[in-house]
Amino acid sequence: MSNQSTIEWSAWAASAPGRYVLAWEQAQLDRLVSDIFGYYALQLGLPQLDALRENRMPSRAVVLNAESDLKMLAAFAEYSCIRCDLPELPFASQSVDLLILPHTLELTCEPHRLLREVERVLLPEGQLVIFGFNTLSLWGARQALKGLTKRSFVPAHRKLIAFSRLKDWLKLLGFELNRGRFGCYQPPFMNEQWLTRFACVEKAGDRWWPIFGAVYMITAIKRVRGVRLVGAAPRSSAALAPALPPVATPQTQRRK
Repeated sequence: MSNQSTIEWSAWAASAPGRYVLAWEQAQLDRLVSDIFGYYALQLGLPQLDALRENRMPSRAVVLNAESDLKMLAAFAEYSCIRCDLPELPFASQSVDLLILPHTLELTCEPHRLLREVERVLLPEGQLVIFGFNTLSLWGARQALKGLTKRSFVPAHRKLIAFSRLKDWLKLLGFELNRGRFGCYQPPFMNEQWLTRFACVEKAGDRWWPIFGAVYMITAIKRVRGVRLVGAAPRSSAALAPALPPVATPQTQRRK
């Protein structure tokens, strides 16, 4: 896909449909992550979303690619901020309790490889949360027409990943699907006034045609056959530190 036809997340997040989607996803995450416990939680990409703000794990970090704007680090004052080139993750194997991928698979050229890395770094019984645009929705249909219009509607750098296909990928990697949810049923308008006019379809869509929501959320648990955890998982050392490059935090950026 040419760069001219791709919308950047930073610009799209400030648009009417971007704010609409991010508000729904933030609400889902705030309810979900508050009940997930452990030691280490990671958000991969999309700094416009604060996926871990309601989580209470002692070590939380956001992973940004090398091209991310350093100004976004200010939004994560409570977390460690790590910059690396996806899909490789600079973390020790079986070291992370929670991983959140907010549209990250749509923004990488190697989604299968990134999922394998996710499986590697997650602890047994670790939890994974993924957000993506739904190919069965009106938004997905409009995105599919970008070949004719020469313009994307959503900021995906590759083809959208169908909900059913993603479930198959996760099962092949040994994940057990926990739950799935669709949301954002308003038509794909760029104008906020038109989006507001169709706000009435939100509750109706969630009740009568849930699989046609513009975005989906899927959660999964890493299962390891033959392993039964009794009590806390043993940790020989600080799980993230040995495999990490120098960590840049908002505090260190300001000192510079």
